[in-house]
Amino acid sequence: MEESLSGKVNESTSFHKTVEEVFALPEQDIRNATPLTLAFVGDNVYDLVVRTVLYEEGNRKLNDMHKKKSSLVKASAQAWVGTYLLENGLFTEEEAEYYRKGKNAKNLSHAKNSGVGEYHKATGLECVMGYLYLTEREHRAVELCKLGIAAFIENTRKS
Repeated sequence: MEESLSGKVNESTSFHKTVEEVFALPEQDIRNATPLTLAFVGDNVYDLVVRTVLYEEGNRKLNDMHKKKSSLVKASAQAWVGTYLLENGLFTEEEAEYYRKGKNAKNLSHAKNSGVGEYHKATGLECVMGYLYLTEREHRAVELCKLGIAAFIENTRKS
């Protein structure tokens, strides 16, 4: 087992807490974070989960992995996943509130390959992912990704 830069070893520390500690960042009050700031972080949380799953599925051509990743993280897919999780009662009340905050946030831009409505729904999902990551509930974020992505893939197969 290796020691960290600080000389401490703590395997139960969350990834977020590890980044905070190693970079000696001041702890932020999540209540001060805007929905778009949470979405900024959450977009990458969702992306990292998808990339990790694709890696764990085994080696394949990089182009194939990129295409699969893109199909799962594009705004329309994220919008579908967020809507699915909300409509099927899979979000807690708190998560649903963050989804709504992200979805209703005033964002002047949108993804080039999606409509404004899809983009807002995707932002809602990203907001939840960012919130969960920053409150050290990464396990819950991964659980929601698994539920949503599995349903999305199943729905895509049916279409």
